[in-house]
Amino acid sequence: MGVAIGDLVPKKTVELEALATKTIALDAYNALYQFLSAIRQPDGTPLMDRKGRITSHLSGLFYRTINLLEHDIRPVYVFDGKPPELKHRTLEKRKEAREKAKQKWEEAIREGNLEEARTYAQEAARLTQDMVEDAKKLLTAMGIPWVQAPSEGEAQAAHMAAKGDVWAAGSQDYDSLLFGAPRLARNLTIVGRRKLPRKNVYVEIKPELIELEETLRTLGIDRRKLIWIGILIGTDFNEKVPGIGPKRALALVKEYDSFDEILKALGYQPEWDWREIEQLFLNPPVTDDYSIRFKKPDRDAVMKILVEEHDFSPERVERALDRLEKATPASGSQMSLDAWF
Repeated sequence: MGVAIGDLVPKKTVELEALATKTIALDAYNALYQFLSAIRQPDGTPLMDRKGRITSHLSGLFYRTINLLEHDIRPVYVFDGKPPELKHRTLEKRKEAREKAKQKWEEAIREGNLEEARTYAQEAARLTQDMVEDAKKLLTAMGIPWVQAPSEGEAQAAHMAAKGDVWAAGSQDYDSLLFGAPRLARNLTIVGRRKLPRKNVYVEIKPELIELEETLRTLGIDRRKLIWIGILIGTDFNEKVPGIGPKRALALVKEYDSFDEILKALGYQPEWDWREIEQLFLNPPVTDDYSIRFKKPDRDAVMKILVEEHDFSPERVERALDRLEKATPASGSQMSLDAWF
């Protein structure tokens, strides 16, 4: 879900070619959920192997990662760790929403309404720990680096970008900006022609680039006040202040220099502690224990995971592996990070 500040931040639409040679830390859970939602049959049924195990996430991870590499973009996937206690309520709400969507999906199937069925199926997408582990195994076999975050993946990606170890954080959500990422790249794993939900309309999705410094300069605030905006309109760690949207939140943080003053002016007493949420964005749990190395793909390992274990087409996987090998650095191992900036 993330924080809904999209209407406030200045975005620049770019082509994939504009991101060539850049190393980008992608929010792995964000990407995997996109694959689970988008890669489905017309009635919303996900791709599955002969044992009934879902494989949509592996298909997206494999083929779309290769597409990024062919555009000379270096993806580093960052996986979530233990969620903060403050996120518990949000996770419970998401679980309830998925259960309701699943019921509506099954009802739409019974009624023969495939368009509605697919939409509800996407909303019911669920990522399991087994899926996550399979994704990590596939990335390792492909020679693509991945990082295990101690907590929020977006916080870890932002930390890596702020350190200069990657050029940008990559996610659909804007939380990376609140976590301090100097750049946020959106739409990288959904680039292309996409159908709008419940509409017979197709749109061309292109990458978007948002820069933190430009955002703060345009809005006339600092990062702390950007976090305040997020808290006012709702984050993964707190419910929004009723009746406050992004524009009103911006006006409030520019008018007052104390969050307590804002709450007092609104006459609102929240159940949550805004200081705790602010600190979670300013000083989240992150690690420096990671290595960014792109290695030569292990063809046998990839074939074992995708073809032998999950029934992918051997011919199609072989062709994709040929593309992957061509897109991988010729040395098959460590390139200087300077080459990717």
